[in-house]
Amino acid sequence: MSLSEESPASDAAQPSTTSGPAGSSVQGNQVATAPSEEGFSLIRAFGGWGGLLDAGLPGLAFVVTYTAFGHNLRLSLVVALTLGGLIAVIRLVRRDPLQNVVGGFVGVAIAALLSNATGKAEDFYLPGLFINAAYGTAYLVANLLRWPLIGVLVGLAAGWGMLWRRDPVLLRAFQRAGWLWVGFFAAKLVVQLPLYLAGEVVALGVARVAMGWPLWLLVMGLTYVVVKGSVPPERWGELRAAVEQVARARGPS
Repeated sequence: MSLSEESPASDAAQPSTTSGPAGSSVQGNQVATAPSEEGFSLIRAFGGWGGLLDAGLPGLAFVVTYTAFGHNLRLSLVVALTLGGLIAVIRLVRRDPLQNVVGGFVGVAIAALLSNATGKAEDFYLPGLFINAAYGTAYLVANLLRWPLIGVLVGLAAGWGMLWRRDPVLLRAFQRAGWLWVGFFAAKLVVQLPLYLAGEVVALGVARVAMGWPLWLLVMGLTYVVVKGSVPPERWGELRAAVEQVARARGPS
C-alpha cells in the first residue's frame, strides 16, 4: 500500500511501482518489504526491559519508602526524585528520545512538589490521574469524531500525514484500536481515583505500578493484534514499521 491522493479503487485498477513508507516498494497492491525478523517485539521497540522497568520505578520507590519508613513523606519524595534524576541520566546515556528523558523527570518532579506542598502523600499520584483523564477524554472524543489518535500518530510516523483517513480499511482499524486506549485510561481512573479519594496511599501506589507499564504493554500488544487483523496481509508491511516507530517513541504514562 502506498497512501496517495488516489482512492484505493484506482490503485487496484492501475498497478504501478512506487516507493512506500518505511522503505517499502509498492507494485499494484503488493508490498515488498526489506527482510526483517519475523514477529514484533514491543519490548525491543520500547528500548528493552530496562526501558519498560524504569518507567515505573520512581513511583514504586516512593510507595516502598513510604511504607517501610513509617509514612515519612519527605524521605519518600527525596528517594523518588533521586531515582527519577538517576533514570534521566541513564536515559541520556542510552540516547533515548529527549522528550522521554525530560517528560519522565518533570513528571516525577511535579508530583513531588505537589505532594510536598499539600503534605498529603496521595497527592504524589494526583498529576497522573489528571493525565489519564486528559488522555482518555482525548482518545474518546477523537474516536467519536472519526479521527482516532492511533491513526494520527501512525500516520505522522509513517510520513502519510492524514491521507490514511481516506482509506476505510485503515480508518476502521485505527478506530478499533482507539477504543482499546479509551478502555485503558478509563480502567486506570476507575481503579485509582477511589483509592486516591480514600487516602489509600499504599494501595494506590501498587495500583499505579501494576497499571503502568504492564498494562501498557498488554494494550500495545492488543493494539498490534487489532490493527493487523483489520488490514489485508499484503498491506501490513509498511504499517507494521510505522506502529513500531510509535511504540518506540511513546511509553506508558
